[in-house]
Amino acid sequence: MAPRPFWKGYLKLSLVTCPVSMMPATTESERIRFHTLNSETGNRVQSHYVDAETGDVVDEEDEVKGYPRGDDEYVMLEDEDLDAVALDSTRTIDIETFVPRDSIAWIWQDKPHFLMPGGGVGEEAFAVIREAMRTTKTVGIARLVLYRRERAVMLEPRDKGIVLWTLRYGEEVRSAGGAFDAVADEHTDKDARALVERLIEKRTRDWEPALVQDPVQDRLKELIASKKKGRRKAATKSEPAAPSEGGNVISIMDALKRSLESEGGPKKRR
Repeated sequence: MAPRPFWKGYLKLSLVTCPVSMMPATTESERIRFHTLNSETGNRVQSHYVDAETGDVVDEEDEVKGYPRGDDEYVMLEDEDLDAVALDSTRTIDIETFVPRDSIAWIWQDKPHFLMPGGGVGEEAFAVIREAMRTTKTVGIARLVLYRRERAVMLEPRDKGIVLWTLRYGEEVRSAGGAFDAVADEHTDKDARALVERLIEKRTRDWEPALVQDPVQDRLKELIASKKKGRRKAATKSEPAAPSEGGNVISIMDALKRSLESEGGPKKRR
């Protein structure tokens, strides 16, 4: 059974409007989560905001947003102030512009969502918008309030639906130049590169979700199951292998040759 949509609204392009629904394309519902407990009583611990100076608990109705403008000085913003600068509609995805799909680098994409037609007469309008983007190899750019925040979003045709990506804002993305400026421009050794290519070929296989399975999650499930049965022995963590004492200066060619010898024959592709 497909998950229920967590958002319903409208997709709008100029004078064309159709009902749509949306659900996250990823989920964390299967991840193990913990509550903080009082070890003496076994009861859950609650958290409260407290005044940094008086130590008094602050009631929810007294909480406001504050923007720092100096040491211990803030500009206070009420909910009404924030509402005044928010989008007029939180239920309409109004496509403002289109850009070539390959012009948006991966780093701008944040979180994916599945966007589906809401049924009825709107399905034809949805399909027309989707297929027009597919034909022109473009994606739509719009704005939407999600998770209590206004976000820029990208709409990309995918199969019979549309994938809506929330996009990071400009101030959130760093330039890669500063990270890679210190890397020297050196030519790689042709023979060494050929050995690495052979090593890549030996380790190449078809993609499957099992490649990104979380082993810690599996061990946590085993630990919780053993606790339920009354066994108190804690799980032991294996120690990482100690680095070799061969010194810092090694031959990359020798290391690559030994790596290829240890790999054996090529792995079968699934």
